[in-house]
Amino acid sequence: MLCQWGVCRILQLGDSHGGLLKASRKTKKKEGGAKRAQRASSNVFSNFEQTQIQEFKEAFTLMDQNRDGFIDKEDLKDTYASLGKTNVKDDELESMLKEATGPINFTMFLNLFGEKLSGTDSEETILTAFRMFDPEGKGRINKDYMKRLLMSQGDKFNAEEIDQMFKSSSIDAAGNLDYKALCYTITHGEEKE
Repeated sequence: MLCQWGVCRILQLGDSHGGLLKASRKTKKKEGGAKRAQRASSNVFSNFEQTQIQEFKEAFTLMDQNRDGFIDKEDLKDTYASLGKTNVKDDELESMLKEATGPINFTMFLNLFGEKLSGTDSEETILTAFRMFDPEGKGRINKDYMKRLLMSQGDKFNAEEIDQMFKSSSIDAAGNLDYKALCYTITHGEEKE
């Protein structure tokens, strides 16, 4: 399964090379935020597979630094610090917390991620980000070139994340990534065998 954060990094990388995505991403965040949370199913667990719930539980546990069952501003600060980012402003953290309609316990955490996952950028938006690296419009980008970009710019990928992305990708004999097929996988999921 392709990491959702990896998708964000590809989009950010495309954005840093042309600024095409800022308006569409900001608009998408604002659309229906609180209303969607109010309409969320009372059984959010039914929206995810058991393996996904387990992964979210592990992420929640990592973020709940003080182990009180809720993610608060201090937990977010500590989480960022553990990732090496110590200059996060309080207003940024408060803005993140305001995306929730109440205290962020595990159920609220699932609701928030459910909204984010269903709000993945459109296939066309992701294609636009990839096209920034394909000026000839061939629909393919050299695998090694893409790897260098993803490991050196923006929110850098590590080798394991690159391998994961390439496993979910169609690469031809010349070593070119079919980014159109990858975009389809990102937005529609991998076909189950």
